[in-house]
Amino acid sequence: MKRGESPISTLGHIRACDNSPAVSEPPRVCETGAVTAPSRTPETPPSLQVVAVVGATAAGKSDLAVELARTLGGEIVNADSMQLYRGMDIGTAKLTGSERRDVPHHLLDVWDVTEAASVAEYQRLARAEIERLLAAGRVPVLVGGSGLYVRGAIDVLEFPGTDPDVRARLEAELAEGGSGPLHARLAAADPQAARAILPSNGRRVVRALEVIEITGRPFTANLPGHESVYDTLQIGVEVPRPELDGRIARRVDRMWEAGLVDEVRALEREGLREGRTASRALGYQQVLAALAGDCTEDEARAETVRATKRFARRQDSWFRRDPRVHWLSGADDARDGLTGAALALLERPVTA
Repeated sequence: MKRGESPISTLGHIRACDNSPAVSEPPRVCETGAVTAPSRTPETPPSLQVVAVVGATAAGKSDLAVELARTLGGEIVNADSMQLYRGMDIGTAKLTGSERRDVPHHLLDVWDVTEAASVAEYQRLARAEIERLLAAGRVPVLVGGSGLYVRGAIDVLEFPGTDPDVRARLEAELAEGGSGPLHARLAAADPQAARAILPSNGRRVVRALEVIEITGRPFTANLPGHESVYDTLQIGVEVPRPELDGRIARRVDRMWEAGLVDEVRALEREGLREGRTASRALGYQQVLAALAGDCTEDEARAETVRATKRFARRQDSWFRRDPRVHWLSGADDARDGLTGAALALLERPVTA
């Protein structure tokens, strides 16, 4: 939310806006591939805002987002990068039909598992959904733990172009020597980027080095600041670390019991193992290793828990750096009051 501005003033006014006429021009696409929001027209209800629910995995974001959407007359826009993949349901904790409670959900099951994820493409899709909902007088409720996807949807963010020759050379180095030497090069060129990108994530390391070579600037210089495209209220759901770790372990157990191994086996037949992004998703990467005989299924299960806990810490660190996020407790002893606390933020002026 822009500094000094307030979110939706009253819940009653939101409901009154549901049938208000609105006109919206389509989003504009920059040469870089970034999407800029069109200017608001006088017919667009000025109090209609975007709500974003963010935080670590297993914190309870999805349930809160559904409750908010039901109360506000809104619809969900997914901001979890792995939930955009078709068929990746169990391992991404995608809500079932009944769990969505008749609230429309958008940007789920968009990509095949063989497609590489693209923040620029997600930005285009998310901005289009947000604009469509605003024009219809609906409240977009963005929810997810993929920090860059959230920022791409609601903040000013343009993407540097790509150079096929540079990319091909770096990918050849990755294939020949692995990601370690490239990550060391990144650490020398942009220490902040190296700290944020795992050494094992060769695709992101290659992209960071490509951007540095093309632009002559650190990769982190191209990351978004805190300039909003939409007046957005960001609600962070926080859970004490020991409690969150317990939730993660139980969630992984439920995923295995629900048939994650069979889901991965079926997706492998559709090309999951060759998918540069989907094959590295938490749980899927570990099960693929077990199916290849690189580890036992029990080892894959334990590693999924460990990797998810590490990932949750990185998510928390990312969102904590954004001063605009208003944090609410999602702990077990505060769950009954979580929705009310979130709605209270919407009823009074809030500044970042």
